[in-house]
Amino acid sequence: MSVFKPGISIHDLNKLSANTLVSHLGIEFTEIGFDYISAKMPVDFRTHQPLGLLHGGASVSLAETLGSVAATCCVDPEKQYCVGLEINANHIKSVKQGYVFGITRPVHIGKRTHVWDIRITNEAQELVCTSRITMAVIDKR
Repeated sequence: MSVFKPGISIHDLNKLSANTLVSHLGIEFTEIGFDYISAKMPVDFRTHQPLGLLHGGASVSLAETLGSVAATCCVDPEKQYCVGLEINANHIKSVKQGYVFGITRPVHIGKRTHVWDIRITNEAQELVCTSRITMAVIDKR
């Protein structure tokens, strides 16, 4: 049984991201599995820092997007929503062009908090960034 609520599609996730930072950065969800969600992000003028390398903040944006969306896919959106409490990132390798690929998996899915692990790799499947996000699960009023 999947950790995610049934009926969620890649199309839905990409549609949800329209006209947000996610679409501005070119982030595209690519796969939903039993316990993971993956996405890709271009390394180009939208995500470069002044030296022409992938900006660490863009990597963190990809990580937060994956963790936040994954947590949201685990709750009943009529009753709850998820917001980030804390995120950290270790930038391991630089990237100049192409795409980076992120995948998130749960570390902990609780009633009030979730912890998600995010790994970002380059096209050669080398680790670029590792991140962890803690999400708060909040009841709607």
